[in-house]
Amino acid sequence: MRDESLQHWQKSGFGLYIHWPFCQSKCPYCDFNSHVVDSVDQNRWLLAYQNELRRVGEETQGRVLKSIFFGGGTPSLMPANTVAGILDTAGKIWTFANDIEITLEANPTSVEAKRFQGFRSAGVNRVSIGVQALNDEDLRRLGRLHSVKEALAAIDLAQSTFSRVSFDLIYARQDQSIEAWETELNQALSMGTEHLSLYQLTVEPETVFGERYKRGKLRGLPDEDLSADMYLATQSLCDSKQMFAYEVSNHAKVGAESRHNLIYWKCGDYIGVGPGAHGRLTDASGARFATECPKAPGQWLQSVENIGHGENLPRERLSLIDQAREKLLMGLRLVAGFDQLEELKKMGLPLSEQSIIDLEAEGLINRKDRAIETTLSGRLLLNAVIGKLAP
Repeated sequence: MRDESLQHWQKSGFGLYIHWPFCQSKCPYCDFNSHVVDSVDQNRWLLAYQNELRRVGEETQGRVLKSIFFGGGTPSLMPANTVAGILDTAGKIWTFANDIEITLEANPTSVEAKRFQGFRSAGVNRVSIGVQALNDEDLRRLGRLHSVKEALAAIDLAQSTFSRVSFDLIYARQDQSIEAWETELNQALSMGTEHLSLYQLTVEPETVFGERYKRGKLRGLPDEDLSADMYLATQSLCDSKQMFAYEVSNHAKVGAESRHNLIYWKCGDYIGVGPGAHGRLTDASGARFATECPKAPGQWLQSVENIGHGENLPRERLSLIDQAREKLLMGLRLVAGFDQLEELKKMGLPLSEQSIIDLEAEGLINRKDRAIETTLSGRLLLNAVIGKLAP
């Protein structure tokens, strides 16, 4: 599989993910690797990121970097000169694609919005803003520190500063009606951004919401039927405004899809740097590895400084079966579908032909020549679809 593996990552792209683990507060629904601290030694952290980039750069020489994504945590809490230092180092290690996408996640508080000009000067050309709700009461319930007024101001400022802007909303919230969500989504669609990430609220076990749910204290959550209706309404409204779904939860104008996330969903290669960051790398022999970093910020920083790397070693080598399952899982998230069924069979994944026939009869997938794609109903039941295809 050597040549096919190399060809695949080259076709799907090569990206860099930088994880900034710090937040002003921990949202009750969030299970990301984020931490609240009193202060951050910016010089130490910048040096650690730069050293990690140089280390991984030695094994990826000659590659063209298609995207860089600053995630978190709250990367908009980073000083602009920290972002600039990271990007300057990355530019000395890899060749940047002419149309490289450099995204930074931001929260829409007034203080952070003022940093936008500095981020643009550092090289950021796309921002993703964590709005989450356009209702002050729901923002409070979600533990957000900003108001709707601040969110709208941040979106306006972002659109006047960056060439590409996206923002996130969460729906299927407590006591939210489908009519209220449609009103909110119509407002979002009227703002003129080219990309929206629209997520159903999920209650994760290791979160404040998860603990409340176990105690029966998280009331007013929609049932499965209402959640499904909200999903279908989301697709219909977005389609009517040419903000088409290209992935289960992501919508964009044609050509404005997130290039970085497409690297994930198309199983390209990407470096993960920072506490808890994950990566996928294919070596010169065609072997593909999963990389992972320690989650605790202090542990990661000390590992880089004292040991010379910020990874959990040894790396996990992904078997062909593991790679095939990952390609299927990621590929079916995309509305465009998945066209590598024959490759998956060669990699040893036991795809069930009868399951493909059954799922198509149930209206959950469409088959086109050698490709399959999930239908709108299928994307609502994606895990079940994948489970039937590759038991």
